[in-house]
Amino acid sequence: MAALHVLFLVSLTVESYPWRFPMNAFTWGCLAALALITAGRYWVIASLGVNWNVRIVLVPGEPVKRKGPYLFLRHPNYLIIILEFLFFPLLMRSPMTLVVFSLANLLVLRKRIRLEEKALRKFTDYSRRFPGFQ
Repeated sequence: MAALHVLFLVSLTVESYPWRFPMNAFTWGCLAALALITAGRYWVIASLGVNWNVRIVLVPGEPVKRKGPYLFLRHPNYLIIILEFLFFPLLMRSPMTLVVFSLANLLVLRKRIRLEEKALRKFTDYSRRFPGFQ
């Protein structure tokens, strides 16, 4: 996943060179969306507190967090990543990066969510907190 993010940033940098964008409504809209996405990321981090990390690390028996954005979504951080892979290429006018990396990101996230949910069901009260998602 880290390699995908690095390649994404490299692709954005290369495709959008020479990095000159008109300051029009589209650009301001993308910047506003990215500001909201960033606020969402900090909300996720604040909601998980010391349990937030970039790996699948669980404390067996610890209850699943159901506060903040986790009251509404099972994986809000992954939604944020999907939105970043959409809005950064739009902002940078990088259509190839948008298509290639958005699709690659969805494939990686699909596998990661399956692994994470399997671990959550095995080691936590995830099945009780999110009934119907087996």
